[in-house]
Amino acid sequence: MDNFNLNDNLNNDSNNNSEGLTTTNATNVDYINVESFCKVNPEENKKHNKGMGKKITSYLLVGILSATLGGAVSSAGTIKYFISREANGTIVSESKTASTNKDTSNVVKTSTNTVPLSVANIAKQVGPAVVGVSVTTTSSVNRFGVSQSDEGMGSGIIFSEEGYILTNYHVVSGAKKITVIFNDGKEGKEITAKLINYDASMDIAVIKLTEKVTVPAVAEFGDSDALEAGDPAIAIGNPLGKQFIGTVTSGVISAVNREVAVDGQTQKYLQTDAAINPGNSGGALVNIYGQVIGINSAKIGGDEIEGLGFAIPINAVKPKIENLIKPLLKIGISVVDINDSLSKQYNLPIGVYIQQIEEFSPAEKAGLMPGDVITKFDGKAVKTVQEINELKQKHKSGDTVEVVISRDGKTKTLSLKLSE
Repeated sequence: MDNFNLNDNLNNDSNNNSEGLTTTNATNVDYINVESFCKVNPEENKKHNKGMGKKITSYLLVGILSATLGGAVSSAGTIKYFISREANGTIVSESKTASTNKDTSNVVKTSTNTVPLSVANIAKQVGPAVVGVSVTTTSSVNRFGVSQSDEGMGSGIIFSEEGYILTNYHVVSGAKKITVIFNDGKEGKEITAKLINYDASMDIAVIKLTEKVTVPAVAEFGDSDALEAGDPAIAIGNPLGKQFIGTVTSGVISAVNREVAVDGQTQKYLQTDAAINPGNSGGALVNIYGQVIGINSAKIGGDEIEGLGFAIPINAVKPKIENLIKPLLKIGISVVDINDSLSKQYNLPIGVYIQQIEEFSPAEKAGLMPGDVITKFDGKAVKTVQEINELKQKHKSGDTVEVVISRDGKTKTLSLKLSE
């Protein structure tokens, strides 16, 4: 779900040579002795024939070269014509250069397209690859002991025909149920999805459809490092909920490598004036070639801010994809990082404080309890849940790790069996 404030997230005639031939008046033509003309010296005749051979060869070469140059000029003229019509708003062709799967994970589509598209055609091409991500979370328990649920809406980008979708981590964080809503021009087919993996520090996550379906489209990734301030930018997402699914806004890249601090961490973002509102989080920022160049985030900013949007550069995300499509090994805990300040305030050791334990989870089976503070994981001292996740992903399902906790001022060591 989207958070609207900076600190609210704690819990893309001319060359033909006629050889000088001239016409002559018949009365001026000299008569030639045919006999003497025919009696040609054999050696001279041989030289003559050899010379003619060279001339014919040169004529052929000139002809081939002229044809080649003519074709190239013609091709260049045709390309210029199409591009000029495209710039004038008339889309002649939407064909692009072939896509290549260059990412190390072999699931990300990249594109080498260099033909600009109109915003309308970008919307048609990329829009179906941007989905709605509906999330249900448990917010609290009422006085009767009944859990109360909240629903939120974000966006996601289909990047694989296998149903993998890229989104913001804060959109799916704490989700009990995730539903994906297709933007395919139909009734908005809804399919359940599951969280595969995430990188909380970058605010990115990958979810996957739980059903085998034909996805409406697959987005292609571009090169965010090639962007400059002033380049066109198009944002596609679902601001404010289902009723505005597939909303397209356009603007420019306002700045690149803009450093912004979120939740105490400073990262570099793309800044754009294309409207990015709550619900746009996890949606696509696209260049003029129809390539995704950023992951939009409505987490930065607020209601009083206008024309100031931010997106995670896609080049920062690409190296993470290989790990993000690997299923996250599960522990089954909800936690809060205990830093120096919280440690002093609550008289707790620095580490990872457990708020909740999921029923039947590896954590419950290992004997972990709410109120425990994890200080070591797999033999390493830990201060954040991100450090635990990094250590955890070095293992495979079924591995057992040691977890050192602080409980009521006492240190305990427990064995935890990892699972998906």
